[in-house]
Amino acid sequence: MSRKFDLKTIADLSVLVGTGISLYYLVTRLLNDVEAGPLFGRSKESKNRQLSQWQKLVTKRPELAKVDLNSYEQSVLSSVITSDELDISFEDIGGLDGIIADLHESVVYPLMMPEVYTENPLLQAPSGVLLHGPPGCGKTMLAKALANESGANFISIRMSQVMDKWYGESNKIVDAMFSLANKLQPCMIFIDEIDSFLRERAATDHEVTAMLKAEFMTLWDGLVGNGRVMIVGATNRIGDIDSAFLRRLPKRFYISTPNKEQRLRILKVLLKDTKIDDENFDLDTIASGTSGMSGSDLKELCREAALNAAREYIRLKRQIMVNSKKDDSSDISIEMRPLRTTDFAAHLKLDAQQPIHSVSLD
Repeated sequence: MSRKFDLKTIADLSVLVGTGISLYYLVTRLLNDVEAGPLFGRSKESKNRQLSQWQKLVTKRPELAKVDLNSYEQSVLSSVITSDELDISFEDIGGLDGIIADLHESVVYPLMMPEVYTENPLLQAPSGVLLHGPPGCGKTMLAKALANESGANFISIRMSQVMDKWYGESNKIVDAMFSLANKLQPCMIFIDEIDSFLRERAATDHEVTAMLKAEFMTLWDGLVGNGRVMIVGATNRIGDIDSAFLRRLPKRFYISTPNKEQRLRILKVLLKDTKIDDENFDLDTIASGTSGMSGSDLKELCREAALNAAREYIRLKRQIMVNSKKDDSSDISIEMRPLRTTDFAAHLKLDAQQPIHSVSLD
């Protein structure tokens, strides 16, 4: 007996099966998100990063092994950097000696010696520090050096980490940042480009953004005044920051574009491990020709100068290989020449014919 298959029935069954499979995967994904919490466990890389950072923290401070972290605090672990991982110190920053001395009193000493600020009621560590000034002048480097010098853990806040698609989750992530910082103290919460995160409040702000700012201020006010948890912000647009947040950043340091003396010190720091031609190198001439440049500009300038010497080395080695008809360059022994003023002159349009005076980098 033959059976006739109804094409419409087959089509309906296919749609029903496809819908069931899609619904199964959707429900499974939602349940995994709810169980894992925000951000935590969404990727293998994120899990490994969080686990690695927690192991480093426990190794550094064994008493943390008894501390319990909720899923939100675990999600913030991927943004935690221990002071041992920060390889930047104040010695790597040139031309900011006065500001560094003030930062020691405002940030380093409260983090390292909290008893000074708790035993005397007239002394109270600042609730926050703001580094502001033109781009590329060393604000982020200063923040990392502060954490390194004070031995504090470093939490870098990024908007991509705070914002979540689920309503109310962003507030819980911000709360987790503060609670985790209290558990890991001494700790520094660093907000780069703070103007984009805590900009001036307006009636047109989205409800989620307004709630997030209010939550941040509430938690900020709840910080204990012993200086063991410090908020440090960096911006080049201080006018865009809300006045309520500026009030919570009483210590403000303007990091300006370096003058000639500061550029000299920065260049000495950048070139301290580089070979220079003592007879054909004039650091004062280079510093004079870099007016208006920031610290990052000077670093790029030194990189270009070193690359200029490297090009000559590569050309010379290739020429020797061609002349000697060798395919292997390992047995060709030549040295890269030291840097000269002319390596910088190509980018600064300096007069390479002017008298050269040797300047020591010591």
